[in-house]
Order: sequence, then C-alpha cells, then structure tokens
Amino acid sequence: MTTPRIPATQNVDWGFTGSLNEQAEAAWPIAMTAISDATDQPLESVRCFLDSRHGRHFADDVLNGLFSGLTLTDAIHAATQQWMGWTIGRRTGKDYGIPRGLPYLTGFVIHCEIAEEALSA
Repeated sequence: MTTPRIPATQNVDWGFTGSLNEQAEAAWPIAMTAISDATDQPLESVRCFLDSRHGRHFADDVLNGLFSGLTLTDAIHAATQQWMGWTIGRRTGKDYGIPRGLPYLTGFVIHCEIAEEALSA
C-alpha cells in the first residue's frame, strides 16, 4: 500500500499557511493528514479547506493551542477535535448550503472543495 501524496498549498500568503508563517511547512502535512482522517475526505478537499479563509480560522485555533503550551502535533489534533465537535447549525447551513447537524470541520472541508470546483468551472 502506498502513502498518498500530500498536495502542496496553493495559497502561501493566506489561509492556513499564511497564518502559521514559519511553522507552516512542518504543520501542513500533519494538518492535512489529521483533517483527512477525521473527516474521511480526500487530501485535495482538505487542501481546498486549508487554503481558504476557513483554513485561516482553523490555523488560529492551532496557534491558540501552541500559545497554551501544546506541541505542534497536539495543537493540530486539538483544533481538529474542536472543529469536529461543533455541528452545523441552522444559520450556517442556510448561509453555506451545508446540511444541518454535520460536524463543522467535515461540512467546511466539503464546502470549500465544492466552492473551488465552482470557481474553476
């Protein structure tokens, strides 16, 4: 069995990578794998999410974990669990077209992939 190739960011100035600055290179493969495993979504979908403004907000939660003393890996896993623990509510579902009750992280990973596909069509 081969390990899937982790797609590179397409947004080095913003999103997850832009927010983590010098820690981005080390954080990227950890976040890609953790989010893909948690959401059961493909790596390319996770790349779309991390490159988006939602990925920037996810990075903020990673930075909060680092500030509280967690290691980079633990901060990413804590942010992943936090986002998986939230669910899409009525308003967010209506605003983004994401089914209500879906885990927040899963919903936004899927939403970002769809949004990127729509832009390239």
